[in-house]
Amino acid sequence: MSNGLGDRIRDGVVAAGLAQLDDEAIGRLSSYVSLILRWSTRVNLTAIHNEDGIVSRHIIESIVVSVKLPNAIATLLDFGSGAGLPGIPIAICRPEIHVTLAESQNKKAAFLQEAVRVLGLSARVHSGRAEELKSQFDCVTLRAVDKMAAAVTSAVRLVAPGGWLALMTTESGLKELQVAAGSGFVWSGNSPLTGSDARILALSQKISSQA
Repeated sequence: MSNGLGDRIRDGVVAAGLAQLDDEAIGRLSSYVSLILRWSTRVNLTAIHNEDGIVSRHIIESIVVSVKLPNAIATLLDFGSGAGLPGIPIAICRPEIHVTLAESQNKKAAFLQEAVRVLGLSARVHSGRAEELKSQFDCVTLRAVDKMAAAVTSAVRLVAPGGWLALMTTESGLKELQVAAGSGFVWSGNSPLTGSDARILALSQKISSQA
């Protein structure tokens, strides 16, 4: 890994107004970015294929999510994890959270298995549809999955009573997702993810076991 990549991550963390990460976390995040770039030559992991874009759009946004998640969360499902965003950065920045990465596409799931192995994470990969899971989680994250509103409707069953739904979306798209989540959630406000295109983290807590 290059020192330049680590420095870009550090600079991005500072620009986002977040507390600096330790060297181990920076090293793992740098290795993760390098792994995404290597695999992206043969697997379509993300629409962004350059180092700076991956750091600014994917890594820093995911770090913001890790910081904003409530402290009491012990288990987390990254629903439709794709390249592992935001699940892998959360596992790096919040090692006390046991992260499950659910991904139904075989090639992407294989990438996640390799990333977990290379980075030495305790995260678990579910190679299949998240809807197949039987257990519930303290938090379920969703980011840029296909048919997002339908995914939110499926995800609410996987949130434990008192648990959290964490949606990386846009201000304009939030209302549809709130409707999809149903009335069993209380929304606690939005946090900006970037300063350019109204991307936000929307957090809601499950107050009804019927949701």
